[in-house]
Amino acid sequence: MEGKDEDVRLGANRYRERQPIGTAAQSQDSKDYKEPPPAPLFDAEELSSWSFYRAGIAEFVATFLFLYITVLTAMGVVRSQNKCSTVGIQGIAWAFGGMIFALVYCTAGISGGHINPAVTFGLFLARKLSLTRAVFYIIMQCLGAICGAGVVKGFQKKQYEMLGGGANTIQAGYSTGGGLGAEIVGTFVLVYTVFSATDAKRNARDSHVPILAPLPIGFAVFLVHLATIPITGTGINPARSLGAALIYNKDQAWDDHWIFWVGPFIGAALAALYHQIVIRAVPFKSK
Repeated sequence: MEGKDEDVRLGANRYRERQPIGTAAQSQDSKDYKEPPPAPLFDAEELSSWSFYRAGIAEFVATFLFLYITVLTAMGVVRSQNKCSTVGIQGIAWAFGGMIFALVYCTAGISGGHINPAVTFGLFLARKLSLTRAVFYIIMQCLGAICGAGVVKGFQKKQYEMLGGGANTIQAGYSTGGGLGAEIVGTFVLVYTVFSATDAKRNARDSHVPILAPLPIGFAVFLVHLATIPITGTGINPARSLGAALIYNKDQAWDDHWIFWVGPFIGAALAALYHQIVIRAVPFKSK
């Protein structure tokens, strides 16, 4: 959700002239959006920049808060014998989607508001950020998730262990392949939405159609949770799955844990390839 310049709104504020929609908008000239150069694999200058570490801290705090709120919500639903007396699956989906909306809004201008290793991985494949930054983000996201789940357990250890701690597992009646497929497609939806909602080229040309990037991203998370909570509990975020599994630390949380890494990373890679090659046609020159 950010390039090297840490500005996800690039284009929306810089290009005021309205551009036509359709084939006329497909050409690139001196008055239109220019594709920025790809981020380097390794940028030594980042390691001496405060903005680099500030962005990592923002990712840590955002993922911490994300796990804290969502795990508590999931535990509250599991705890009740009568789901009608709780927020239910819809409420869990709203908690995940709503937190992503709020946290992306708060951190987008600092770190890009990834809050998800799969999102970071997809943006790295599209060369939107360096390998150095991508690895740092993923580490900070995982640490934040672990701490977020750890605080929940610290507040109510007995209930945390009894209610499953929000850990992702393949639900009864679903196969491993089904769970993997759900994670791949769900993450594809999320990462594709991220690319589309933060596309500076689109904002530059369609500036008369204002868009608040965190809103479609959060809504995508909400919809994916509605569809896949009954299958895998919905991962689509390896840090979220790792944090809950590590703090809960029961066999059932680790049995199929690989799915919640492999699935999201495959989904993110497919979304990055689709957006860059098919939607943006970045490797090809317009005529």
